[in-house]
Amino acid sequence: MEREIKVKLEEVVALLNDTEETVMEDEIKEKLEKILMLLNDPKELEEEKEELHKKLEKVLEIVNKSMVDPDIEIEYCVPEIETTSSSCDLHTDPYILVTYVIGEYNKPTRKIRLRDSALRRNTPESIANQVNFSIIEFKGEIDSVQMG
Repeated sequence: MEREIKVKLEEVVALLNDTEETVMEDEIKEKLEKILMLLNDPKELEEEKEELHKKLEKVLEIVNKSMVDPDIEIEYCVPEIETTSSSCDLHTDPYILVTYVIGEYNKPTRKIRLRDSALRRNTPESIANQVNFSIIEFKGEIDSVQMG
């Protein structure tokens, strides 16, 4: 529960620090009231957690279907849903570990984090599109380095 409250407080701080968005006093009050409500009603926190799990499952399903590339290996570290990585850290944000297999000894990797705040704001399809774009961009960066 502490992690969820920390995430909510980080959302308030991000809202206050956002230079592009006009922060309304009501928005801050609403977010702080939500934090207090979570402290007083852990059941709602569980419901929200279940909703995030469903979103994450959908994101993983979409990424699995759309990323078919023999040179790309994808491992997941999503506690309580799917963990295929042998070195998964259960105390961090869920992430997808992408490995681009160029050769037997050349396997660059990139970790794509799935942060709670992004999961709350976006649809599973949007998040999966962002992940797929990150994978394609990563592969392009490695290819450009390899080609000189």
